[in-house]
Amino acid sequence: MYIVGEEEIAALANVIREGRLFRYGVGNECDRFESRYAAHLGVGHFALTVSGTYALSAAMIALGLGPGDEVLIPAHTYMATATAVLTTGAIPVIVDVDESITIDPAAIENAIGPRTRAVVPVHMWGAACNMDAIMDIARRHELWVIEDSCQGVGGGYEGKKFGSIGHIGAFSFNYYKNMTSGEGGGVSTSDERLAKRARCAIDPCHFYWTGREDGDEADKPFAGNGGRASELMGAMLNVQLDRIDGIVAAMRAEKKQVIEGTKKLSNLGLKLSPMNSPDHDCAAHLMYLMPSAEEAKRFTRIFPSVIAGKTGRHTYTEWDQVLMGMGAAHPAMNPYNHPDNAACRRTYSKDMCARSLEILNRTVMVPMHPKHSQAEIDAIIHNIEVASRAVLAGDEDGSIKPTSALDAQKFDMSAT
Repeated sequence: MYIVGEEEIAALANVIREGRLFRYGVGNECDRFESRYAAHLGVGHFALTVSGTYALSAAMIALGLGPGDEVLIPAHTYMATATAVLTTGAIPVIVDVDESITIDPAAIENAIGPRTRAVVPVHMWGAACNMDAIMDIARRHELWVIEDSCQGVGGGYEGKKFGSIGHIGAFSFNYYKNMTSGEGGGVSTSDERLAKRARCAIDPCHFYWTGREDGDEADKPFAGNGGRASELMGAMLNVQLDRIDGIVAAMRAEKKQVIEGTKKLSNLGLKLSPMNSPDHDCAAHLMYLMPSAEEAKRFTRIFPSVIAGKTGRHTYTEWDQVLMGMGAAHPAMNPYNHPDNAACRRTYSKDMCARSLEILNRTVMVPMHPKHSQAEIDAIIHNIEVASRAVLAGDEDGSIKPTSALDAQKFDMSAT
């Protein structure tokens, strides 16, 4: 959570006082946010749901993915990217990330097989995937592109907002995201048919509230679990939407200042991680690629930053349910046991994406924050220099010492 204040409190209180907690026929906050956020993204449709995980599942269901299908996902993402594939009955195939710590287009190309139907580029930690290359590969191989923008709210790629580039996108608005309603998520698309199917996945009774429509077989409603949003979520998000551009602008400004303040350290070998669209992504983190995993550890011991490969469930080696082949609560519903998936790639190992692990364990992430003061930004620049001189130049006993003029809460990524 970056910025939440009296405006959100007032919006929530207004919904409660007026008793308008249900979105259909009672309140209009969800409808208003969906319309506003679709316009913000530059897409035709946006549908709110209860979480980013549910948004991913709804997006994949909308595409008609199911048993017999493979979906390519990156080795570094929140586990929900993989489990959402399993909710459709399809099989996730894990592929390498590159030094941007987003999915490697070359790895996508190499991993495409006869059953591959979709790919999920994840704008991890708010950093952009190489969407031009990914969309080109998808066109040539006739793949669906599900843009996982759960960690990329407010960001974009070369002037286009995340969630507007692929065939369908998914967002999260949980506590740790750039824009929050505590929990929440949504699906974006410009394809009307996909939007209808996503809304049915979110609320199988949606048509009861909005009216039935005649359609062909593909447009018929289908059974599913409910993931409907409440007006409390919509009300809070309408306020948060007014904040998001300022939040991202502040982080971009801080990132540019830190890069400028530390560029002299390139002489020591301090290397910025390559970014696919540095002027358009969220700038939620500044990433450095250390020469080795050991040097990354030493850097973070001196300066309290985070190693990408040490963020728990964000790396495939920690996806227990996937590695164990436990794709559903009931064995008869487990995609790994489904006969239609017999020809899919269903075997995983913890060393299957060794190149990704090597990159992730060398990548140090320094969080940006829209409320960092100038003193805190100066302290970040200072501490990066201290850690760099100690680790890369062997100056661990030097006269320059780290400063503690940093708000520890703004550096807590334990649950991001």
